[in-house]
Amino acid sequence: MNDPVTTHAAPFDLASLGEGQIAYMRQMSSDEMRARFPAAKAIQPGLKLWALFGADGTPLAVSDDRSSILASATQNELLTVSLH
Repeated sequence: MNDPVTTHAAPFDLASLGEGQIAYMRQMSSDEMRARFPAAKAIQPGLKLWALFGADGTPLAVSDDRSSILASATQNELLTVSLH
């Protein structure tokens, strides 16, 4: 019986998988957005927003309209996945 091959990847290596090719989108509150991203402090509190993130977690776009987030990804030739 052969031992299974184990491959270890550093967090940096995992974060760079799909960079420039894959983005993920998720719905989040503006309060959560403001807490996670200091540059988003100008966003009005209490909103439900859609956010598009690069494969490494970098925020790329924010909107209250899901279809505009998908359009942004398409314009930038990014394959999108949804997180729940």
